[in-house]
Amino acid sequence: MSAEPSVLPASSTAEPRSTGFGSTVLDTLMPGEAAARRPASVFDVCHAGVVLRTLLAVEAAVGLGVLFVAVDFQAWLSRLAAASSVAVPAVLLWLSTACLLKRPLGALSPAARWLVAMGLGALSAAVPALLLLPLGLDVLGAQPLLAPVLAGAGAAAAVYGWLRWRARALLPAETTARLAELQSRIRPHFLFNTLNTALALVRVDPARAEGVLEDLAELFRVALTDIGESVSLAEEVELARRYLDIEQVRFGARLNIVWELDDEAGSARVPPLILQPLVENAVRHGVEPAPEGGTVRIRTRVKAGRAQVVIANTVPAQASRPGNGMALKNVRERLNLMHDMAAQFEARRVDGAFRVQLVVPL
Repeated sequence: MSAEPSVLPASSTAEPRSTGFGSTVLDTLMPGEAAARRPASVFDVCHAGVVLRTLLAVEAAVGLGVLFVAVDFQAWLSRLAAASSVAVPAVLLWLSTACLLKRPLGALSPAARWLVAMGLGALSAAVPALLLLPLGLDVLGAQPLLAPVLAGAGAAAAVYGWLRWRARALLPAETTARLAELQSRIRPHFLFNTLNTALALVRVDPARAEGVLEDLAELFRVALTDIGESVSLAEEVELARRYLDIEQVRFGARLNIVWELDDEAGSARVPPLILQPLVENAVRHGVEPAPEGGTVRIRTRVKAGRAQVVIANTVPAQASRPGNGMALKNVRERLNLMHDMAAQFEARRVDGAFRVQLVVPL
């Protein structure tokens, strides 16, 4: 046994094979988790990107429709404004209702979902049309109520059809992202290194060995448990802290960890196990290859009403073996699946450090 058991060589284990522990976990967990975490409903429109795309599409359709009855550009603008005064509120009302009722609506049969979507579209268009009817606006010719109701039902059918296509298109991407999530959760070589660390500490520092095994048990408890579609950022930070505590025992003084945490950012919702692969990358590529070690900095803060997470690591002079970028791609895809356009992800090298930044809504 070495004189300094708290710092073990980074190469103490071989690289994991595709048929190792990770494959067993995937084979066991993937069917259940894929079913549990599949999007709850095709009516999941609670994203800024969906709202913006729907509004633009409906406005474009309204603008094209008005062209058929407008005699000149000024008349087109006038009719477009009148029609938009019904179309825009109707779209927002339809989307808001679908968002609030996405789970019960998603539980309906396919035929019932079509009927409900179209009926809700007709009702959503009728409400602003009725409110504007006393103003005498020339919305759509001589039928100021019937025309918006029929147009609302038709537009709702088109939007629902697009949502169904979008859900089917996203399903393969989500399945791939979930698979990558499981593959990147706890790599086998990390398990073996941690167990070797604990074994080295058992005789010289039993209390510290117990702490290492407790941290490892918590990591695997989360990794092997279906904990839902999202967790708080504070929970993710705590899990990343446990991971880095284990790595701190392995690398000792070679690993310098800097925490800059804003408690207000901790309430943001993120996909589970979104930070652990990033801090693992930081250690693996920023600290492990450098004989002198390196620094990993984790910062959270609230900026412009959103939670910002930055994970940065020093870049060693001797570059590590290039990775396949799976962890970064996985994080980006899972953020997009959960928050759509409301999330931002950036990874780049700047000022001698590799920096990953996540921005999510609060």
